[in-house]
Amino acid sequence: MRNSKLLLSRRLLGVAAATALIWGYSLPSAMAATPKDTLVVAFAFDDIITMDPAESFEISAGEIMGNTYDRLMRYDVNDPSKLLPDIAKSWKVSADGKTYTFELKPGLKFASGNALSAEDVAYSLQRAVLLDKTPAFILTQFGFSKENVKDKIKQTGPLTVTMEVDKEYAPTFVYNCLTANIASIVDKKLVMSNEKDGDMGYAWLKTNYAGSGPMKLREWRANEIVALERNDNYHGEKSKLARVIYRHVKEAATQRLLLEKGDADIARNLTPQDLDALASDKSIKTTSTPKGTVYYFSLNQKNPNLAKPEVREAFKWLVDYDAIGKTLIKNIGVVHQNFLPVGLLGASTEKPYKLDVNKAKALLAKAGLKDGFKVTIDMRTTQPVQGITEAFQQTAKQAGIEIEILPGDGKQTLTKYRARTHDIYIGQWGADYWDPHTNADTFARNPDNSDAPKSKPLAWRNAWDIPELTKQADAAVLERDGKKRKAMYEKMQAEFRKNSPFVMLFQQTEVAAYRSNVQGLKIGPTSDSTYMFKVSK
Repeated sequence: MRNSKLLLSRRLLGVAAATALIWGYSLPSAMAATPKDTLVVAFAFDDIITMDPAESFEISAGEIMGNTYDRLMRYDVNDPSKLLPDIAKSWKVSADGKTYTFELKPGLKFASGNALSAEDVAYSLQRAVLLDKTPAFILTQFGFSKENVKDKIKQTGPLTVTMEVDKEYAPTFVYNCLTANIASIVDKKLVMSNEKDGDMGYAWLKTNYAGSGPMKLREWRANEIVALERNDNYHGEKSKLARVIYRHVKEAATQRLLLEKGDADIARNLTPQDLDALASDKSIKTTSTPKGTVYYFSLNQKNPNLAKPEVREAFKWLVDYDAIGKTLIKNIGVVHQNFLPVGLLGASTEKPYKLDVNKAKALLAKAGLKDGFKVTIDMRTTQPVQGITEAFQQTAKQAGIEIEILPGDGKQTLTKYRARTHDIYIGQWGADYWDPHTNADTFARNPDNSDAPKSKPLAWRNAWDIPELTKQADAAVLERDGKKRKAMYEKMQAEFRKNSPFVMLFQQTEVAAYRSNVQGLKIGPTSDSTYMFKVSK
């Protein structure tokens, strides 16, 4: 016990010392409160792969994008159904529903000092399509391709951009997609000055910054630090903070101690037990928001055992949802068995599954696997993911299924998952924009199940070939009648619950604990809408 306390103290000292070193203030003999103009956030962000908004598609990176890059519009965090202007002053759609026109606010600048014009907007959207990285499907679903994007998205005036889509989509759907990180506006002049071999600045922007948002990226060191600074060229209300430092602190217990000692202002990944222990501390407060984020197990259909319909269903009866809800996700989530999170149009709250080992055994026997089988699961070593996985390992064993846990950090497990070389994966999916298609498009749509498709949604990652469900998703996104569209998503979720290779676990309630001198902290409903630039101390 003494050695473990010593190790924890060294970790705390290391975190505080590194924070002091990067910003140039000296570390006192006894650790003290953080500087008034600096916010220190203890956060597990080992999933970040890149800082290029054309490629960034991870939960933690989303928050950085939301604080550092502008888009044409954002949604209102207090009411996600409402859209607010960001750099666009106004927008409209043509009578045929296919041409969208955006007028920009005048006098805008990037953090670099370069002027922000319609040329930058067109370039940014074109670049996202031309690079064609993981999140590009959010834009290419509108008929944009490498061959046509420069004709379909273009500057038509110094402050005017037009975008021609291929079908008459519901306008709110198109606008909501433009609030996503992939639609972030980058500084064309700066990016192109760092271009190498025609890569549109791709190699450089992985670790650098070219935005106009309220904060600017000063430094990112993987699994260590993300440092943001106030952007004095920002067109809106300037950040009250001079800087925000995210420290990668994986262990919840360490985050809690940093918060208690005043070496962190905010802790983001505390367990239910940590939150209970802090409840009586008057120097610490908490805030929470139901997120558009769902957690799930997924079964790769390339594994012949997992591809059996009876096995897929059996897994859904081998999760102790009640126990997980009362312990591992207490106050940080609610049991949820559907791909649409509550809050989105058509979200279902049906929960037909519970732990029933006998039912699972009967289904395995029907599949010709009465003696069970062995399988692996890839798991990110953070809570509550690790606890849920270990609990699932124990309940599955009761039905004869031997699950070997393969631990790793977020980047390792995600890379393997995206290559669909896993057996089982436990993950989370956050809404990219506030429309039901954001989740239907990835959980219930797979237009090309080959090994080299244009888009690679979650259904594809698990090799789930679903032509009929894909047709339903395609039809729902074009339906303009709200009631009819809602019914379509309800039908899709019912089919998904019964037949999919996804075991939906819970919807996240994100909780942050913070020092009582911190003001204005609000957790957003999506990963890119927790705005640290609105926080003060």
